[in-house]
Amino acid sequence: MSIRLIVLMCLLVLSTQGYANLFIEINRGNDNPAPIAIVPFAKSQGLPENVQKIIAANLERSGFFKPIPPADMLALPTTQEEVVFRDWRLSGAHFLVIGELQKEPTGYAVSYKLFDVLSQKVMHAAVVKGSDEGLRDISHAISDTVYEKITGIRGIFGTKMLYVQDLKRPGASRYRLMYADVDGARARALVKSSQPILSPTWSNDGKRIAYVSFETSRPAIYVMNLATGQATQMTNFKGLNGAPAFSPDGSHLAMVLSKDGSPDIYVMNIATRQLRRITKDRYIDTEPNWSVDGTAVIFTSNRGGSPQIYQVNVNSGRPERLTFEGDYNARPRVTPDGKSMVMVHRQNGVFHIASQDMASGDMRILTETWLDESPSIAPNGAMLLYATQRNNKGVLGAVSMDAGIKFLLPSGQGDVREPAWGPYLN
Repeated sequence: MSIRLIVLMCLLVLSTQGYANLFIEINRGNDNPAPIAIVPFAKSQGLPENVQKIIAANLERSGFFKPIPPADMLALPTTQEEVVFRDWRLSGAHFLVIGELQKEPTGYAVSYKLFDVLSQKVMHAAVVKGSDEGLRDISHAISDTVYEKITGIRGIFGTKMLYVQDLKRPGASRYRLMYADVDGARARALVKSSQPILSPTWSNDGKRIAYVSFETSRPAIYVMNLATGQATQMTNFKGLNGAPAFSPDGSHLAMVLSKDGSPDIYVMNIATRQLRRITKDRYIDTEPNWSVDGTAVIFTSNRGGSPQIYQVNVNSGRPERLTFEGDYNARPRVTPDGKSMVMVHRQNGVFHIASQDMASGDMRILTETWLDESPSIAPNGAMLLYATQRNNKGVLGAVSMDAGIKFLLPSGQGDVREPAWGPYLN
């Protein structure tokens, strides 16, 4: 593995909504990233977003690519006829991207081509269109396609994330539920409150989110329609109302309620508000998450004497223990293919993020930082976000599922925590 590279990729800037974006610090990349040249696109000068820089930053952050700086390029071609493959071989590039922007009445059209330098072939050519405000979306879409064409893995640069920001000062907007690009840009507040906000989560179609708020002086679960911004309060029971999780089909919410005694797992039909109790015991059962097929709920329980992860069939109600390594395993999240599970794992008294193979039970430590918590998996299953501490401040981190790629997303304002990586939106 390469030595720790600390490269500041983005300057801290203020978004148009007046909130500070997160910024990115790469801590570790792959040993041999593929050199790639993203040539500045034709007719892109003077635009509000630098398409070339966004694409280069996305691909570098993946850990699989090493973008060649424009200053080190021997030529700046914008058409296929201008490409001299010998020049790019001399530059060490394995791949090359060129493109051109065209202004249209409703926005921009960006045509681009991806070349394999060594075989001297066009790997992909396409045109991506977007609105006047959509240059970042166009850049992310190109990044996703380039990444997929080369690696065979679907890209995640165009996805979104939620996280909770604590400004650490009294006031009506101390706590904010933030919505942002997964690189931290274009952050905006969906909810502002003087009371804590917890456990944000997405529906699989990306149209709704759920979260916990203390606006009514006790915890309550809300569901928000992202298109309208309307939030609906789903629970108002005494005691705990927490940890919502959408079922894969979006029709139900798993949650933790203590209205009948100790904290247990319940499932609510979102349309009818009908509740079904899934666990019924004297133990603390919490942090539910669904299996990929929606037939089971995976949760944390102390029924074995320490927090461990269990699975319960939503119909039979019979729990099965899933984790045995270590004296603390919590906050389970299952990968999209159902083959692995990530969790908060304590080792030698320190909390890390770990993954466990669902078939073999083999566990792997993914993070090396301190007080790591709240893992959330990317929709392609290749990376995850988590919350951690640096210099006594809450920051977000990201790590690949093989632990080979790591970066942090600190904030310029307050602490950030409880990330939730959004699904693909199309």
